[in-house]
Amino acid sequence: MKQYRITGMTCASCQSHVEKAAAKIPGVKNASVSLLTNTLLVEGDVSDQAVIKAVESAGYGAQRKDAYSADCHNSITEQKDALADHETPKLKKRLIWSAGFLILLMYISMGHNMLNWPLPSFLEHNHLGLGLTQMLLAAVVMIINKQFFISGFRSLFHGAPNMDTLVALGSSVSFGWSVYVLYQMTVMITSGAGNMDLMALYHDQLYFESAAMIPCLITIGKTLEAVSKGRTTDALKNLLKMAPKSAVLIRDGREVKVGIEEMQIGDIFAVKPGEAIPVDGVVISGSSAVDESALSGESLPVDKEVNDQVNAATMNRSGYFQARAVRIGEDTAFAQIIQMVSDASATKAPIAKIADKVSGVFVPAVILIAVIVLMAWLLMGQSVSYALERAISVLVISCPCALGLATPTAIMVANGAGAKQGILFKTSEALENTGRIQIAVLDKTGTITAGRPEAAKIIPVEGITEETLLLTAAALEEHSEHPLAKAIIKYAADRNMHAEEIDEFAVHAGNGLEGKLQGQKVYAGSLAYLQTKIRVPQEYILKSEHLAEQGMTPVFFAKEDQLLGMIGIADAIKPDSAKAIAEIKAMGIETVMLTGDNARTAEAIGTQAGVDHIIAGVRPDGKEKAVAELQKYGKVLMIGDGINDAPALSRADIGMAIGAGTDVAIDAADAVLMNSQLSDAAAAIRLSRAAIRNIHENLFWAFAYNIILIPMAAGLYPGIQMNPMWGAAAMSLSSFTVCMNALRLNLAKIHDASSDHAMKHKADADRIDEICRSFSTIETECAVTLDNKKEEENKVKETVKIEGMMCMMCEKHVKEGLEGVKGIVSAEASHDAGTAVITADRDVPEAEIKKAVEDAGYKFVGIEK
Repeated sequence: MKQYRITGMTCASCQSHVEKAAAKIPGVKNASVSLLTNTLLVEGDVSDQAVIKAVESAGYGAQRKDAYSADCHNSITEQKDALADHETPKLKKRLIWSAGFLILLMYISMGHNMLNWPLPSFLEHNHLGLGLTQMLLAAVVMIINKQFFISGFRSLFHGAPNMDTLVALGSSVSFGWSVYVLYQMTVMITSGAGNMDLMALYHDQLYFESAAMIPCLITIGKTLEAVSKGRTTDALKNLLKMAPKSAVLIRDGREVKVGIEEMQIGDIFAVKPGEAIPVDGVVISGSSAVDESALSGESLPVDKEVNDQVNAATMNRSGYFQARAVRIGEDTAFAQIIQMVSDASATKAPIAKIADKVSGVFVPAVILIAVIVLMAWLLMGQSVSYALERAISVLVISCPCALGLATPTAIMVANGAGAKQGILFKTSEALENTGRIQIAVLDKTGTITAGRPEAAKIIPVEGITEETLLLTAAALEEHSEHPLAKAIIKYAADRNMHAEEIDEFAVHAGNGLEGKLQGQKVYAGSLAYLQTKIRVPQEYILKSEHLAEQGMTPVFFAKEDQLLGMIGIADAIKPDSAKAIAEIKAMGIETVMLTGDNARTAEAIGTQAGVDHIIAGVRPDGKEKAVAELQKYGKVLMIGDGINDAPALSRADIGMAIGAGTDVAIDAADAVLMNSQLSDAAAAIRLSRAAIRNIHENLFWAFAYNIILIPMAAGLYPGIQMNPMWGAAAMSLSSFTVCMNALRLNLAKIHDASSDHAMKHKADADRIDEICRSFSTIETECAVTLDNKKEEENKVKETVKIEGMMCMMCEKHVKEGLEGVKGIVSAEASHDAGTAVITADRDVPEAEIKKAVEDAGYKFVGIEK
C-alpha cells in the first residue's frame, strides 16, 4: 500500500472526489481517503505519477509520503513536516480579521439603525453613504474568506456542490441583491425621491450583514475542525518523538555515541539503565529488566539475559548490557507499529456529514426552484423586479444556516457537556459514531485492571504470622529491582513495617533471592526455586495453583528449612470495571477483552470483569488485526491505554484512551476518558446517543422549515408576499431554534443507567466467538474439538523439565521459544512446576528442544520419560 498527502480538501465531498479520481486509475484495487489526516491510501500496482496526476486533475494536490524509512533521521524530519498543522494558524488569522470587520458592519446595520448608536456626522442620515460603507465592509469580510467562494463555486461548476457551495451562494446572493438595491437608491436620488423613500429602501432591502455573517460563522466551525484534525495527527507525531535519535556503539573497546542513522546490522551497542534501546538486537553480555510496554502493553518489565531479544524504543530499567543489532530502520518492531498507526489512520472511514450528503441535492434543487419561480412570474405578466424579488426570497430563505448548524451546534454542546464530566471527544465524527458502536473491545492492563502489580493475597503457613512473613519478604525484596519486589515493599510500607538489614544478599536471575537475616538463611522466589532449597508441602502447592488460576503470581518465602508462606501478586481490576462492563452490555453491546497476556491470567480477569468474549496472547499487530476482523460484524469501539494499543485504537471505528495511559495511546484515540474510569465509557455512549437524537431533531426542523417556507417565499400562498428581509428573519429564527434545541444536551444525565436500552441492530455474538477462537490462545491452545480429537490423539506429548522460570512472563518466553521449533504445535509452560508440556506432530530431537529453551534464557534439565 502507498500513502499520499493530499492538499485542498475541505469537506466529505472533497474526500469523495479524491477517492473516485484515484479509484478510476487502471491497476488500483482500493483507494481510501482520510479527511482528518489528509491522506490517500492506494492499494494496487500503480505508479506515483499516475496517482498524483489523477488527484491534480480532480483539483487537489498530492505528494507521496513514507511512514518510516531506513534513514531514520530523514524519515522523522519528513514525517514531522508532513504532519505539521499549517491550516489552523491561517484560519485563526482569517477569523480574527473577519470578526473585526464584521463588528464594524454590525455596529452600523444593527447598533446605529436599531439602537441609534452614534456615527460620524458625514454618515448621519446619509442612507446611500451608509449603504456604501456596509458594502465595503461586507466585501472585505468576503475577500478575507475567499476560499469558501473559490471552493464552493469550483465544486458547483464540477457538478458536485458541497457545504462551501451553500455558504458561497447564500453570501453571494445576499451581497448581489444588496448591491442591486444600492443602484436603485442612486436612481431614486437622481430622480428626486424623498428621504423617507430612501430610508425605507435602506432598512428593508440591504442584507450586507448577512453576506458577511455567513462566511464569518462558518470560519469559526472550520477553525474548530482544523484544531481537531491537528490533534488527531498528534498520534504519529508523538510516536516519532519516541524514536531513538542516537546509540552508543562499541568500537575498538570504547563507547562511541553516534546518530541512529549511522547504525548498521551487526553493530554492537551498549545500553545503560534509564536509556532507550536504539534498534532491535540480541543481548551478547550483561543482564537487565526491560520495560516492553511500548510493544506488549504489559506493566511488568521483562528480565533480559544473554541471547534474549530486545526491541527499539523499549526502556532499560536496570542493569548494563551490550547487544548486537539485528534489525534497523523500517524493519524494527517499533517502526512497524508506526506504519500500522499510519495505515490505520489513513484507511479509517470518516462519517459523511448528513448536511454534505444532502447539499448535493439540496443546492441544485433550490437553484432550480428559484429559476422556475422567476420564469413563472414573468410568464404570468409580473414585472421583472417582482419576479426577481420572489426568486431571491427563495434563495435567501433557503440559506443553509439551519442545515449547516444542525450538526455542529449539537456536537459543540455535547462536547462541552462531556468535558465537564472528564470525557473528551477529539472530533465530531467520534462523538457521532460512539453511540452507534456494536462491539466494545477493551484492553486488559491499565484499562480493566489498574496496570501495576499489587500484593493481593498474603498466605502464611500455620504457626507463622502475617507480620513475620511480610517482614522477611520486605527484607529480601528491599534489595531487588524486580517489579514484584516493589509491590511487596509497598504493601509492607503502607502498613508501617520496617524490615531489618539483610546480609549476604544474592540474586539468582530469573529464579529467586537469598540472604541472611539475623544469621539465618532466607529465600524468596518461585515454587521451582524454593523446591531446590526446602520441601514445600502439597497443600501450599495446591494453594499456589489456585492463586495462579485467579491471575496471580505466587512468590514463596522460606527461612532455613521452613516454609514461611507465599504472597500472591496481581494486577487487580479497577473498582468500577465490572459495573461499567455490565452497563455497556445492557446497551446491547458485545464486550471483548483483548490482551497480550497469557490465557490463564486473561481468563481469570475476564471472568471477574464479566466480559462476553476474550482474546489473549496477541501482540500489537495482532490486536489491530483482531479489531479489523471484528469490524466485519459491527462498529467497533476500542478502549486502551498503552503504546501497543495505538494501532488498534486507530483501526477501530472509535478509539477511546484512558487518561492515565501513555501519550501515544491518548493521541491515537478519538476520545479520552480523563478520569481513567471505565464507567465514563458507558457515559460517553449515552452522551453520543443523546447527541445523535438531537441532531436528528435539528435536521427535521431545518428541512421542515424549508418545506413550509420555500413555497411561501415563491408567492404560492394566496395573500402572502414575502420579501428577502422577511426571508432573512425567518432564516435567523430557524438558526435560533436549532441552537436552543442543542442547548438541551446540557441537561443530559450521562451517568444515569436507568434509561439505557439495547440497540435494535446488535452484533452477531456467534460470529464474534468465531473470531475470538481464531485469535485467542484460550481456544487455540486449550480446546480440543470432536472434529480434531482423533488427530490430537496421534500427536506426541512430552514434558520438558526447565529451571529458571519465575513468573508468567518467563512462561511466555519459554512457550514462544518452544513453539518456534519445527514440529511443535503448542507448548504450555508452568513456572510453578518447572515444566513445559509440548504437543508435537513429529518426534522432535532433544537437541532442538534444549536449544530452544536455552535460547529463551533458561536451563534445560531434561525430558520426563
